Amino acid sequence: MEHLKKLVVFVGILPFLAYYANAALFDITKYGAQQGQDFSEALMKAWANAIAAPEASKITIPAGTWTLSQARLAGPNKSPIELEVLGTVNAYPDPLKMPNRQNEWITIIYVDHFTLSGGGVFDGQGAQAWKMNDCHKNQNCMKLPINLSFNFINNSFIHDVTSKDSKNFHTNCISSGNVTFQRFRISAPEDSPNTDGIHIARSNMIKVLDSVIETGDDCVSMGDELTQVHVQNVTCGPGHGISIGSLGKDPKEKDVSGIYVTNCTFINTQNGVRVKTWPSAPATLQISDIHFEDLIMINASSPIIIDQQYCPWNHCSLDKPSLIKVSAVSIKNIKGTTSTAEAITLSCSSTNPCDNVEIGNVDLTYTGNLGTITTKCANVKPSLAGNQNIPICTPAAPAPAAAAAA
Repeated sequence: MEHLKKLVVFVGILPFLAYYANAALFDITKYGAQQGQDFSEALMKAWANAIAAPEASKITIPAGTWTLSQARLAGPNKSPIELEVLGTVNAYPDPLKMPNRQNEWITIIYVDHFTLSGGGVFDGQGAQAWKMNDCHKNQNCMKLPINLSFNFINNSFIHDVTSKDSKNFHTNCISSGNVTFQRFRISAPEDSPNTDGIHIARSNMIKVLDSVIETGDDCVSMGDELTQVHVQNVTCGPGHGISIGSLGKDPKEKDVSGIYVTNCTFINTQNGVRVKTWPSAPATLQISDIHFEDLIMINASSPIIIDQQYCPWNHCSLDKPSLIKVSAVSIKNIKGTTSTAEAITLSCSSTNPCDNVEIGNVDLTYTGNLGTITTKCANVKPSLAGNQNIPICTPAAPAPAAAAAA
């Protein structure tokens, strides 16, 4: 089965390989780019020519270290287009120096059959900006730029590149379809704030494959209006795990379905896989057809979570339950070690209890010494299959009564 999945992925990328065999070439150095200087103008000139080309085109950023203030690479493009990055592209360390602080560092938008490749690095040089991030306590905090923002892109392939030390999220993929991220590396320190690896929303047929994500927030986070998202063979850690949500704050949020997180490994993460919805919030969407399967936990905290009372930093009220319905969840073949005694938390809404939750073949070992491994469940009655080495939604045994006095 595994080799069949890999064959399907390979067949899916064959068209991209064919497009660029005889592509028109656009080297940024031919447009005046020089190392040590901002090459945004040269990149924009090369891009303008490439998107107008009647045949497939390739823009090349050669080996070396390049400085880019900001870029908005917008379509539409007439033919398939590739951005090949062979070197390291550095952002300005100071976010205040970015020309348009309302935009992201690099935005790629309104393109079809786009490829980003080359083995290069996008270095957001975020250390200075992280010190300015007070969003956990200030709802009007300063906007910081995302390294790579993909919006309204379709039939596209991002592979063999690295996003490093973004000032904010590393990557987002919004309002897009049939996009694959493969061998996409993300790197930032464990204490870097809000540096989510890949954020996906309002999209369909998005794949994140064979990738390594080390960051200070969620390795992959998913928003609303999603169908058919496949996160497969991803190594996550450090980071906060892979999450659906948080959802519920916006009444216009739309359903999420067909989410597959499979064959992934979590190393020293703050969480494993999560579903997060806000209480006392207006949205009434449904989250369904969720698959958390074939996962390895290596000293991960809280490996499996459905949290419908998600309320970080007390930024909400717990007076009313979440209105979101979570159903058809498959949690299977979970093994490894947990650093928290509470290995599985299924805290569902009292108004809309979780339905059709199936748990099978859980084999987790607690590495700490604060009690015994357990699960916490509310408003859910999961069905069990296979073997579990921990009690699933079973009340803790009562303490033995004291012996009667003689």
